[in-house]
Amino acid sequence: MWDGLNRQLDDVKVMIELGVEAQDEETLAEVAVMNARLQESVEAAEFQRMLSGTHDRNSCFISINPGAGGTESQDWAEMLLRMYLRYCEKKGWKTSITDYQAGDEAGIKSATFSVTGEYAYGHLKAEVGIHRLVRISPFDSNARRHTSFASVYAFPEIEEEDIDIKIAESDLRVDTYRSGGAGGQHVNTTDSAVRITHLPTNIVVACQSERSQHLNKATAMKVLRAKLYERELEERTAKASEIAEEKKEIGWGSQIRSYVLHPYKMVKDLRTGVETGNPDAVLDGALEDFVVAFLMGVRRQVGDVD
Repeated sequence: MWDGLNRQLDDVKVMIELGVEAQDEETLAEVAVMNARLQESVEAAEFQRMLSGTHDRNSCFISINPGAGGTESQDWAEMLLRMYLRYCEKKGWKTSITDYQAGDEAGIKSATFSVTGEYAYGHLKAEVGIHRLVRISPFDSNARRHTSFASVYAFPEIEEEDIDIKIAESDLRVDTYRSGGAGGQHVNTTDSAVRITHLPTNIVVACQSERSQHLNKATAMKVLRAKLYERELEERTAKASEIAEEKKEIGWGSQIRSYVLHPYKMVKDLRTGVETGNPDAVLDGALEDFVVAFLMGVRRQVGDVD
């Protein structure tokens, strides 16, 4: 890939020399076109380097959970859910809500959805962390400013043949329940929703998006397998305790991005410094600048280590 880019660069240099020597405007115009193509090729190559992780090409699952704060945080979690569904739509990825637990008054207590598309995990892993919202609360009769937190977690979809994760039936507790309710169009109202608890790890997954118990169980098992795989990777890399600590407390310490709707409007990524004064666009799925900046930063850090 880089050899090809070097050849393109050499061609541009030769054409520049020819154009300057001959004072040929037509040749120099051609150089401008070649240079633009070279720039596009470099950006495409850099993009491929950004998404070179083991599972970056995979589809994935996204889980969203509100922090402390009741209705405020639950409403914020649902705003994030909509934001990511819109982002995935813009990217041309297919999404399906596998679990949706409505909040008591508004918003959600939790939600998990699948994202099917090439490099979905490679992009969405950039969104893992705590997201903070500052706004005038629509639920406060005194119109006071509130701060809310919600966590976002992404894990790649892993095919059974790709990993050696043994799941014994005796380690599972399978419960069925009726789905539906405040989720509206997100879920089907059936009696076939499935919740699976992996007893050794106490990991709980659920699916209520399919119309049969069999399909819901199959999807829930996919989520469980992916979570168990991520858990094993975390343990292997000695990061499990650090990640568990971050998940334990959804608050100030581990936030990655701040969304301010009052007293001014701004979204700022605390890892990269990327910011915008148009939070409405961001909440409607305009995330690419944030995602690319984060991935480029990670790529540079890896390069420094190498």
